[in-house]
Amino acid sequence: MKFLFGHLRSSFLGVNTYLRGKNALLYSTKIATTTQRNFSISELYRRISPVGDPNVSIVPILNQWVEEGRPAEKEELQSFIKELRYYKRYSHALQISMWMTDKRYIKLGRSDIAIRLDLIGKVHGLEQAENYFNYVPKHLRVLEVYGALLNCYAKAKAVEKAEALMQKMRDLGFNPTTLSYNVLLSLYYQTGNNQKFVELVKEIKENGIQFDKFTYSISLSACAVASDNQGIDKLLKEIESDPNIVLDWTVYSNVASAYTKVGVLDKAMTALKKAEELVTHKRRSAAYNFILTQYAAAGKKDEVLRLWEIYKNKEKVFSRGYMCILTSLLKLDDIENAKLIFDEWQSQGLQYDIRIPNLLIGAYCRKGLMEKAENLVKTVIPSGGKPDAFTWYIGIRVSSEW
Repeated sequence: MKFLFGHLRSSFLGVNTYLRGKNALLYSTKIATTTQRNFSISELYRRISPVGDPNVSIVPILNQWVEEGRPAEKEELQSFIKELRYYKRYSHALQISMWMTDKRYIKLGRSDIAIRLDLIGKVHGLEQAENYFNYVPKHLRVLEVYGALLNCYAKAKAVEKAEALMQKMRDLGFNPTTLSYNVLLSLYYQTGNNQKFVELVKEIKENGIQFDKFTYSISLSACAVASDNQGIDKLLKEIESDPNIVLDWTVYSNVASAYTKVGVLDKAMTALKKAEELVTHKRRSAAYNFILTQYAAAGKKDEVLRLWEIYKNKEKVFSRGYMCILTSLLKLDDIENAKLIFDEWQSQGLQYDIRIPNLLIGAYCRKGLMEKAENLVKTVIPSGGKPDAFTWYIGIRVSSEW
């Protein structure tokens, strides 16, 4: 706990210390141009990005950067934190947040505090997140900070604590936002509290709180669990008539998922076709990855293969895309096409991701094709792969059975 409190104290330094920190940022007598700043941002991130292991600290990289006399300003570091959070690299995002106050004496704003609280919960657990919250001065405990703690409670599935915090927010005069309601809705959904879910949806509507995409998405999932076909129909009409909702591929993919779960495949296919039509160049790979898995969930192999060809023609496919198509085909028990696509992946010269051969190795074992599994295991290291625990387990298993 002493470790975290040391960092916490640095977050709430007095004016004099903060000013000393500002002086420490005066790394040059020149004002960096936009071009220089953009270059420095991309170069520093290129140093950080390859460190994928969360157990490996990126602090030495940051220290080395400033020792070279290079800039490390608050806005730049905030952008790194945002990017790392997007890729779920929470440990490294937290390290940057700590480094901002520890080494650069940067004063945290309220949103920075909320983000750090969320990261502490993800990296160190609920107890330390609560301790951090209690250490935050009361005048800085704004709605964002309470919302971050609420999210920590939801992640830990601490229903009673989440409900108590929500009530405290109301008592303090913080009007719960759509985001806060979504967190509690998600918690009720994940813990199977159907009655509380229904009551909270009613409260949201009575309070005139605007539904967003996530509110609709979690409501669709709840309808699917309850096998409520008519509920899904009703929600789809609400979504399509809601002027505040941008109808993009994510909306119709979620609708398709709900229909698939209740077995209404014709409506699921209609929704997926709409989703495809709405895919744009922005994060197109992510869209295709998700829609592929939806077609597979609906048992539509021809659609999976059709979309895969479109995907390859429009985007450079990386390992994540190959994992999606292989997972989809193996779900459909199409091991022959999976092997062809695995060979295609190998021919692309992408960074070797052991999870991809593991998918095929596991499929061979489930089929009783032990010789093929063993042969594939033997190719991993010569191909540049680093076997993980699963690979070794399969290797030992197939060898013992032979």
